[in-house]
Amino acid sequence: MIKLKKDDFKIMLNHATAELPNEACGLIAGVKNSSDKVIKKVYLLTNTDHSNEHFSLDPREQLAAVKDMRANSLVPLGNWHSHPETPSRPSDEDKRLAYDKTASYMILSLMDRNNPVLNSFHIEGDAAEKEELVIE
Repeated sequence: MIKLKKDDFKIMLNHATAELPNEACGLIAGVKNSSDKVIKKVYLLTNTDHSNEHFSLDPREQLAAVKDMRANSLVPLGNWHSHPETPSRPSDEDKRLAYDKTASYMILSLMDRNNPVLNSFHIEGDAAEKEELVIE
């Protein structure tokens, strides 16, 4: 199970909305216990591709985020990005670029602007399994 604070969800949503029509992206960090990942911090990064169909994390911002995680005793839990026009599920490209099988890959769909949908996935190869996500 992955736990995300409602305020952090709003931060992600605001960033994704501000980046329209392009995809927004970032990292998630927190703590892991036996079966849960608890997100303690959401990082908002620049999509250097400036595209509505794919994203690349800004390497400098990514390094700064990892340094901040270490300084705050957090572990990297995965990344998140938005889908401005498509559902909250991994695209073929998302699967192809999911190199870390321990990471959670969160996708925020803004396809229906009045009903944004956030899902998290465990991806290995071509297989994407939806993870239980609790927003509290």
